[in-house]
Amino acid sequence: MVKITFIDAEGAARTVEGEVGATVMETAIKHGVPGIEAECGGACACSTCHVYIEEAWREKVGEPSPMEEDMLDFAFEVRPNSRLSCQIKVREDFNGLTVRTPERQA
Repeated sequence: MVKITFIDAEGAARTVEGEVGATVMETAIKHGVPGIEAECGGACACSTCHVYIEEAWREKVGEPSPMEEDMLDFAFEVRPNSRLSCQIKVREDFNGLTVRTPERQA
């Protein structure tokens, strides 16, 4: 299992365990992480699983695909480190990954 920490807009942190191969969004939903709505169920058809990748993790997590970038246009308060958590597959080397949820989802 891979530990992932979600930090909400007020700074409250919640660390959960994710399975390798699952998405960060699936991990958040499974553990009831507040701030991840995932209205499309992970189909990259909305932006309600928007997260901010902590700087130390950006290179390892990688950049969004063109399709993901298009969906991020609909997200609230997009930043250079914005990603859709449904598009990030959990890997062994993501142990300790930290993401922040926005103040609200679009």
